[in-house]
Amino acid sequence: MIAFELNVGSPVDLEMTGKFVAPSSDWIHLSRILQDYELIVMTEGVLYLAGDDTRYSLSKGEYVLLPPYTRQYGYKASACSFYWLHFKTPGGLSVTDSAGPIADHADNRLLLPQYGSVKSLEKMIVMMKQLQDSVRAYNQKTLNNYMTTVILCELYNQVFQIEHHPVRKTKQEQLYNDIIDYIKWSRSEHIKVSQIAAYFGYNEKYLSHLFSTISGIPLKQYILQQKMELAKFLLSDTNQNISEVSLQLGYKDCHNFMKSFKKIVGLTPTEFRNAYAKRLLFYE
Repeated sequence: MIAFELNVGSPVDLEMTGKFVAPSSDWIHLSRILQDYELIVMTEGVLYLAGDDTRYSLSKGEYVLLPPYTRQYGYKASACSFYWLHFKTPGGLSVTDSAGPIADHADNRLLLPQYGSVKSLEKMIVMMKQLQDSVRAYNQKTLNNYMTTVILCELYNQVFQIEHHPVRKTKQEQLYNDIIDYIKWSRSEHIKVSQIAAYFGYNEKYLSHLFSTISGIPLKQYILQQKMELAKFLLSDTNQNISEVSLQLGYKDCHNFMKSFKKIVGLTPTEFRNAYAKRLLFYE
């Protein structure tokens, strides 16, 4: 597995960033030689992209990091969208090639696999959207460089999240993981603790106690937090109005959604959207 060692003792240098949406289903990525590092994080569809002799088929939630002097080109029509950023590093990045898993680094050095999947796509998108807003609103180099470095650190933490937290072995801990997955895939619905308990065949109080013991927060609170993470993504990456976002999250009453969002995030949905409103949209 190829990975790049990044020293975050000082920030990287942001060159460009943006969101790309394919203008048609027959769009093919242009052919070029990269002059800097490029990170691509997929949001929709499939991107058929090659870097030198390696071909990638990138789907939603996957990323690729390509180094300078890579011959980059599309090898097939791609109906897709993705966020991207170009950056340089003082002294460049070290390259590691390993057949086995890549261990994480301590201190100021991180290892970023060239290709992989993110744990929380919504969080990555919100952070990249915030970077775009900063570029448009301030265009302050130091700020943008640090924000880019934070995104790369977040990517590292998401990639190695499983390694940091080994697979749980007990029956209770496996149930906890199953609940996490269930909430992740059902958070656009109106989920209740009683519904989750019925699905897994456990007493509601027992399930709530087990979840709070392992996670440190009540199950009901976790459900709400996950809904608001999805809401932040929808507010950042789509043009849906507040009522549409509310309905997509399973709220029948828009006011209840706005109240819940303000409680968790500290801003109203409109305030959150306006805080990072300056999206950079590019067509190649």
